[in-house]
Amino acid sequence: MSDTPFTVLVLCTGNSARSILGEALFNHLGEGRVRAFSAGSKPKGVPHPGALRLLARRGIDTGALRSKSWNEFTGSDAPAIDLAITVCGNAAGEACPVFLGSPLKAHWGLPDPADVTGSDADVDAAFEETWRLLEMRVRAFLALDRAALDKAAIAAIGAMEGAA
Repeated sequence: MSDTPFTVLVLCTGNSARSILGEALFNHLGEGRVRAFSAGSKPKGVPHPGALRLLARRGIDTGALRSKSWNEFTGSDAPAIDLAITVCGNAAGEACPVFLGSPLKAHWGLPDPADVTGSDADVDAAFEETWRLLEMRVRAFLALDRAALDKAAIAAIGAMEGAA
């Protein structure tokens, strides 16, 4: 087993909700075995307040999280990416970004909690559900044998409960 962290890039269009939560989950649960980033093809510029509230409730530092363009991960000085995961719900008609390059790629589509309107409690409930579904996927990924990772195993994780 390598001591080099496995790098994951979690992609969505706006990089404000699902991909931000995915980045935080991989870094939190990966305990140094995984180094995660997130980005979007059309970043909103700031993380969604619902995502920030959820992470604060979980005691996860949000200081380094920001909504950014995937262009940051295409230059020669960008970190090498081992796995690129899209989390947009393309079944809902969203356009998912396509990451170029040669990492493993997977789609773990989920409904966008940022689309929920109503009270903070309504929005927070949607973010909690997205967190639950993403956490299930991240834990399943972390349980895989890193030396035997393949596209089929990673894709199967994307088909778990709540897939969009």
